[in-house]
Formats: sequence, C-alpha cells, structure tokens
Amino acid sequence: MKNTDKNRLKTLVSQFKNRKVIVFGDIMIDHFVRGSVSRISPEAPVPVVHVREEAYLPGGAGNVAANMARLGGDVTLLSVVGNDIAGEKLLDGIGRRGIHTALVVRDGRRPTTEKVRVIAEHQQVVRFDREATDPLGPELAQECIRNMESAIKNAGAVILSDYGKGVLNDTTIEAAIKLCRRHGVPVCVDPKVGHFKKYRNITCMTPNTKEACEGMGVPVTGSQKELEALGGTILEALNAQSLLITQGAGGMTLFENGNQVEISHTGTVAREVYDVTGAGDTVISVLALSLAAGATLKEAAMLSNYAAGVVVGKLGTATVTPEELARAIR
Repeated sequence: MKNTDKNRLKTLVSQFKNRKVIVFGDIMIDHFVRGSVSRISPEAPVPVVHVREEAYLPGGAGNVAANMARLGGDVTLLSVVGNDIAGEKLLDGIGRRGIHTALVVRDGRRPTTEKVRVIAEHQQVVRFDREATDPLGPELAQECIRNMESAIKNAGAVILSDYGKGVLNDTTIEAAIKLCRRHGVPVCVDPKVGHFKKYRNITCMTPNTKEACEGMGVPVTGSQKELEALGGTILEALNAQSLLITQGAGGMTLFENGNQVEISHTGTVAREVYDVTGAGDTVISVLALSLAAGATLKEAAMLSNYAAGVVVGKLGTATVTPEELARAIR
C-alpha cells in the first residue's frame, strides 16, 4: 500500500471521534464467575467452585456499542432489557463506557439476556443462560421504531446487530432499513442466519463464511472461487450495496454492487492469532464508523481488516483503540 493511502486511512481513524452512530439490536450481559476447585461435592459428582471474583460485561449489541465507544464514536444504543437486576447492571456498565442508553426500553415481561459462565482454574465448568427469544410484541416493536426515528436524524451510520433474541424481527428490520434509506444513512448488518434474507436494500452485511453459506442454504465452502460466486449471488438476492465476508485467518473479501460486482480480497494482518472472540463485533464497528467518517467501502473494509488483526492478537473479547489501529497501519 502506498504511503498516501496509509495516510488517508490514518486520517479517517482520527475522524472517528464524536461521530454519531446508532447500534440497534440484541444486548446481553456476560456474567463471569471465577474461582478455584479443591474438592468434589458430597451431594453429586461435581466440582465445588470457591468463588473469588465476578465480572459483568456487555455482550451482543452491547459489545458492538462498546467497540465503537472505545474508538471515539458518539454511540446511541437501541434495544430492550428486562426490568430486573441483570438489566440494571447491564445498563450501568454500558453507560459507564459513555454510551447513550436513554432509548433502551425496559420491559418487565422479558428477562434481560444473561449468559453466566463459571470458570475454575482457567477451565469453564458450566454456562447457563437466561433469555427470551420470541419476537418483540407490536407495542415494544413500535416503541423501538419510534426511538430510532428520533435518534436517526443526527446519525452518520447505523448497525443492526442481530443475535436472534427477538429485538430484530420482521417488523423492526423492515422499519429500521426504511428509516436509514429515507435519511440517507449507511446501514450495516451483522446477521443472524435465520433472518439473513430479510436484510434487503442495505449498505453492507458482514457475515463470516459459515453464516454466508448457511444464510443462503448452501454447503460451507473452503474455496475462494466458490465464495466469490456466492458473494455475487448474495448481493443480487439482497439488493445490497456491498457485502464483506470475514474469513478468519484468511482475511476478508469485499463485494461491491456497482455496474458490476467488484471483488477485493485482503489477507489477515494479524502477526499472531490468539483468540477470534468478538472479532466480528470489531469488524462491523470499524466499518460503520469509517463510513460515518466519510470512507469509501474499500477504505472501510481495509480499516476493519487492520482492526481485526489487532483484536485477534488479544486474549478474550477485546476492543481496539484509535491509537492501536493507527499503529497497525504500517
């Protein structure tokens, strides 16, 4: 890459600060219980975990919002949580990261999605989930749509972050995309396979290879040639402006739908891959912020690839800072 191109990318990173962006989707709380094991329970053949610490982290669309806030974005979160302690902890943690939560709806009929992981001696012993995955009822859906109508007027980009917990459904997906198109705001989608074909007329979708194949009902491929053919099919089926398929250590491939499908593939820029947890959240966060800052789709994809290379070099669900991203652009 030319130095002028690298300078352009670094300039875009510096322009992330205070860009107004919206994340609309399923938020959840990741609850970690850590401890040690020294004996087996006399009640059943299971380990007794002596709890030493607990941590609560935003997950799902909450982690996407956290990624964008860490990069300097002015982030508004639209979602639904339960009227429960988990919801309070989740909103408190998100708010402390500088994310606007006033438009997150509290509903006593749905529990806050909570994933509790018990970890002993660096080994996950068990995970248990509290959640409701049925689609939002008409009243809740309309409240979310009204909230988006009020927030989108000043937004530079929107992310629809679908984790299949019911916030994004037929009604809210269609309404959100129509609002983005009406206001000329780029809309980027991290899809759930079950909703894959519902995301029509969008700016960009960011599935991984497995999601792209399963979303179109075809066998998962390891062939770049087959993937490129599939990308063109997805663009046509969704009438999407672009598609960014992430390929793990293989990098990512961008498809643009102009007069013809233009394909750009870039390999991973990670020096060493430790953990891919949360890399997809980072990719779509950087992509949307880049578009809000005035990047082309190719520039946004390149920045997303650099950011993914940073976070997969960290252990656990990680975020990237503007300084780390700028340093990665060499």
